[in-house]
Amino acid sequence: MHVIGVDAYPLGWVAVELRDGAFLRAMLTSSLYEVVAGGSGVSVIGVDIPLGMLPDRWRAADALAADTLGPRRSSVFRVPPRAVWDQTDFAGANRLCKELTGQGLSRQSWALRPKLLEANIIWERHPGLLFEAHPEVSFRAMAGAPLAYPKKSWAGQVKRRGLLARHGIVIPDEIGPAGQAPPDDVLDAAAVAWSAQRVATKVAGSYPDPPERHDAGPIAIWY
Repeated sequence: MHVIGVDAYPLGWVAVELRDGAFLRAMLTSSLYEVVAGGSGVSVIGVDIPLGMLPDRWRAADALAADTLGPRRSSVFRVPPRAVWDQTDFAGANRLCKELTGQGLSRQSWALRPKLLEANIIWERHPGLLFEAHPEVSFRAMAGAPLAYPKKSWAGQVKRRGLLARHGIVIPDEIGPAGQAPPDDVLDAAAVAWSAQRVATKVAGSYPDPPERHDAGPIAIWY
């Protein structure tokens, strides 16, 4: 069984592919389409990007996921309604977000707009192929508790790499061009691949349960 986990990073996407739950390769691409096109025979592609937005409110899945993370809860950002992402500039998006939800939009969230829209187009065109997964929720599931150290710290990266190895995903020191990506993005992609493996083998759970739904399909964060 082949699955892929994908994480966005400043220059594009970093992906980790697993075969039968073990590390196969890591990749860098400029678009998510390249990952999908190159993933022949892949059962599931997990992505650390929001898939599906509600028409007029925040998603419950994000708040529920954050509640499980303790000191790492800030790693989950709330996803504004769909119409906010349809705006073409931050000022308009922020204004509409306040009108619909009573709260504004962060610039950090807005910076994800191109990748979020790309991922959602693929998700809608290829039902069942892409699943949303949050790497910090995945690591929490591996450890059985929220992690004490942030992912960019030395202790945090050692812990996360160890958790992956304990669950059969041993990332080699040499991973080719993907080694140019920040270490935490590679580890996040591997954690999302672990969740994709669980989804493919129907081991995974979801937040909420059953998933909240809207016109385009289910909204859930898998772990």
